Amino acid sequence: MSDDVALPLEFTEAAANKVKHLIADEDNPNLKLRVYITGGGCSGFQYGFTFDDQVNEGDMTIEKQGVGLVVDPMSLQYLVGGSVDYTEGLEGSRFIVTNPNAKSTCGCGSSFSV
Repeated sequence: MSDDVALPLEFTEAAANKVKHLIADEDNPNLKLRVYITGGGCSGFQYGFTFDDQVNEGDMTIEKQGVGLVVDPMSLQYLVGGSVDYTEGLEGSRFIVTNPNAKSTCGCGSSFSV
């Protein structure tokens, strides 16, 4: 998808840059970062990340800096209007989901409820 189209989920420059470096380390240019939601965590749902070289029917792919972020349709409905970012700080480095649809989140930020 082009950068001038309104997307339901933002893939930040920082996240794309980190994905680009991680994919280069894996030496598999077909890999994409997949973000998904599963049941669990202390608030009911939790975010997950994995590298995947498959794009399934119905998946949305967001391209930035030549790398892709893939989201399945079930997860996307919970992530609309949100963003996937990457941060490095004193607490460590990690991908972060900002989700305006979450009614509450746990302290670690990886679990939420709607």
